[in-house]
Amino acid sequence: METRKRTLLWTATGVVVVASAVALWAFQPWRLFTTVRVDEASTGGQRLTAGTFVSHEHETSGTVEVRRSPDGSATLRITDLRTSDGPALRVYLSDQPVRPDTGGNLDDGRFVDLGELKGNEGNQNYAVPPRTDLGDLSTVSIWCERFSVSFGAAALR
Repeated sequence: METRKRTLLWTATGVVVVASAVALWAFQPWRLFTTVRVDEASTGGQRLTAGTFVSHEHETSGTVEVRRSPDGSATLRITDLRTSDGPALRVYLSDQPVRPDTGGNLDDGRFVDLGELKGNEGNQNYAVPPRTDLGDLSTVSIWCERFSVSFGAAALR
């Protein structure tokens, strides 16, 4: 009987260790206490649309604008961003409206992934792919792919 108890104890210990490792990988709780600041210079150009972030799953503030350069390329600029650091954060342009709830709708329709969020604070530029229809994509979201939630979003007007 003692051998059976020992086997159960080792099995339970193994399950707890594996579950803890998976939880640490998924949630990355230390990122709640880290800050990555990025300060890129503005690319200039003509401002097409702009908006202000509202918070969803995490307190998020700052402004966003889309600028068109003389060569026709478009850049999304985020200014004075402040949000939490987190795992798998992306910058999305979405055709879904900004809602005051969790923003879980922002990947429901059509969206364009502009890439990994460079930092959770500061001023950043993201190239908008050529032939992106900016008339239909009226929302910017700081999107967490791992948990399918918006940290914050801005309606472009």
